[in-house]
Amino acid sequence: MAATYPNVRNLLPVLSLTLWLVSGCQHPIPVMGHFQGAANVAAQADVRGEMSIKLPTAIDPGPIVASVIWPARGSDLAPRLAVIDVDGVLLNQNREGISDSGENPVAAFREKLAAATGDSRVAAIVLRIHSPGGGVTACDILAEELDRFKAATRRPVVACLMDVATSGAYYLALGADRIVAHPTSLTGGIGVVFNHVNLQDAMAQLNLSDDPIKAGTLIDMGSVTKPLEPQTRELLQEMADGFRQRFLDRVTRRRPELTDADRRTLADGRVVAASRALKLHLVDRLGYIEDALGEAEHLAGVTDAEVVLYSRCGSPARSLYAIASSPPRLSEAIPFSYPGLDRTKLPTFLYLWEPDPTLPRISPR
Repeated sequence: MAATYPNVRNLLPVLSLTLWLVSGCQHPIPVMGHFQGAANVAAQADVRGEMSIKLPTAIDPGPIVASVIWPARGSDLAPRLAVIDVDGVLLNQNREGISDSGENPVAAFREKLAAATGDSRVAAIVLRIHSPGGGVTACDILAEELDRFKAATRRPVVACLMDVATSGAYYLALGADRIVAHPTSLTGGIGVVFNHVNLQDAMAQLNLSDDPIKAGTLIDMGSVTKPLEPQTRELLQEMADGFRQRFLDRVTRRRPELTDADRRTLADGRVVAASRALKLHLVDRLGYIEDALGEAEHLAGVTDAEVVLYSRCGSPARSLYAIASSPPRLSEAIPFSYPGLDRTKLPTFLYLWEPDPTLPRISPR
């Protein structure tokens, strides 16, 4: 913006000023202001002249910080249990907002693990998971990061499954030493989906036709502008089967309690309620997040631990159920959504329970 004041004295030809906007966590955000022309600076900081301000393209939300949820009753240096929340669809990309690029759940998870690694007081981790899953690669990265954390720190990890912890979210939970599911949780979903949509008829209604120039007959395999051809379907099915086998191998390694009968029941990728998941040996016990914290204390060999939850410094957590705020979704400003049209997200292979084909567009509130 620019403001011009006619009655200015020829005192300062050019004045450059750095302004600081301070967020709730005292994290400074620089804004550069440049004054051109004459200026008069009085004792009251009265500045006159022509001013232009350049705002940063994205606001830095600040680092990950530990918010104390339950203080310890003993020493200020008591051991800590760190709660790390995993919420929403897990895709390795920023969740889009109107004024912000949003949070990348994969990057945020890595930051939270790094914060826990750097805190010598953290004795154990509790993953609070509420997610239907996400991209195959994104979920695999999350699982690998958790495995690296455990190998580097030797600290126990307990997964607490909330409302939904299916498919890729359960893939991640398998990395925990114990899995606690809320009595009403949904989990399972050991399978893969390639969310292809055929828009050929919809395009015809708009008098649109696909007319690509290509070199390589299968370079556009999976295109949403036409039905899947038999050869394309066979190739995509082969990839989906391979990703599903990777999931099954992980389940076999991490849940040796599963019987052959359990595997046959789960082979179709079904989602099950927590009580059924316990019988199928997908989880270790039913309980609430307090029970998961108790399991973490037991595994770590500590008592009366302080409980902290990691979040951005601008959105402090005050409850075990707190969820860091995120910017408004673009879909709230532009409500039109048709499966397959968002090419930055679709199509892709997903470890995802997907009753709604537009689900990969959704980010948590």
